[in-house]
Amino acid sequence: MRPFGWGSVARLGVVQACLGAIVVLTTSTLNRVMVVELALPALLPGLLVALHYAVQIARPRMGHGSDVGGRRTPWIIGGMAVLALGGVLSALATVWMASEPGAGLALAVLGFSLVGLGVSASGTSLLVLLAKRVPESRRGGAATMVWMMMIAGFALTAGLAGHFLDPYSPERLLLVTSTVSVAAWIISLLAVHGLEGHETTGSAALIPSPAAHKPRFREALAQVWAEPVARRFTIFVFISMLAYSAQDLILEPFAGAVHGYTPGASTQLAGVQHAGVLAGMLMVAIAGAIAARWSAHPVLRHIGSLRAWTVGGCIASALALLGLMLAGLHGAGWPLKLNVLALGVANGAFSIGAIGSMMRLAHEGGPARAGIRMGLWGAAQAMAFGIGGLIGTGASDLAHHLLALPGSAYATVFALESAAFLLSAVLAWRISTTPSPQAARTRMQFPTPASP
Repeated sequence: MRPFGWGSVARLGVVQACLGAIVVLTTSTLNRVMVVELALPALLPGLLVALHYAVQIARPRMGHGSDVGGRRTPWIIGGMAVLALGGVLSALATVWMASEPGAGLALAVLGFSLVGLGVSASGTSLLVLLAKRVPESRRGGAATMVWMMMIAGFALTAGLAGHFLDPYSPERLLLVTSTVSVAAWIISLLAVHGLEGHETTGSAALIPSPAAHKPRFREALAQVWAEPVARRFTIFVFISMLAYSAQDLILEPFAGAVHGYTPGASTQLAGVQHAGVLAGMLMVAIAGAIAARWSAHPVLRHIGSLRAWTVGGCIASALALLGLMLAGLHGAGWPLKLNVLALGVANGAFSIGAIGSMMRLAHEGGPARAGIRMGLWGAAQAMAFGIGGLIGTGASDLAHHLLALPGSAYATVFALESAAFLLSAVLAWRISTTPSPQAARTRMQFPTPASP
């Protein structure tokens, strides 16, 4: 089984970009059409987006299916097909809502559910394949490449779709969404063709024979949850991603209410944050490349440690949020853009460190359960994103009700999010594994603590 080079990683990045292209249309473009063109309550698309996250609780089941089958490519292709179908049905439902709201809503529930299922099947198996075939020294860089290509898919699709949707008409919406969805599936099919290959004799034991015992999903899930590392990492992913997503919906309102930013200026502030995220991702990738190039150096070989970037990114995110807390108390005059840029850099570094660690830990307990482990962590992330925005906005509303000054209310929420990131740093530090002989030879390890 030949390890993946950068060309193969880029092919998986193309699939991730296609996945992002469909998702951004359903969760962003259709959201806007429902609220603005159709004048529907904003709660409706909000609940549909939350539904697509809730459905991703099926990720462990999808991962288990690919574990039992022994191959990931069919799940990637099939998942992208379901995702594309969900994108088309969601657009059709949005158009239908203008004349038949009840029927359109029912179809939208189906469409957004399929989007969640498609992301679960394709995204989980893609990460497992990436984790399985990318060498340890390249995982930080591979995670950065794949995620940056997904972000590029977001940006490219949003730009092109926005161009072809003007002037808006229901027919244009359906045509653009269908074209993007079908094209994304075809491109994904071409990208993964022949990529996985066939297992070599040395790893044939990983493919269950017809007579082999194939554990039921609940049995396999219970076995994975009983693993201390998998359980702790699941909790870490949930809490850290909850902190990561909770500030997303309140940052721009905070900039407007407390610092007097106009809508355009607050949108630019969000752009500053996203630029910081990309910078943080690149920083981890460059550090990994330096560590791999000078692996014999007593200092440089450690700068690519995924554990260090995960823990350090969480601590830096907590400090940046404490800065935003002070920005709420201080008011105008605080260097808000610099603070938000620092938050983005810290978030990007933490994200890639966590994803790279996820790729390594997925196989530490044995490759036969790699899919269900990755699915469990993906489900925890989806659940955190689904409720993170609700918690952030709900806590903000509650703080506004209890506190007279808006700045103090936002400061309270940012302080809570900072505490969540500090807790995440502690959890990441405690994550350990009993390394296999092969894993013990790798450089980026989570050391085993004295006690669990």
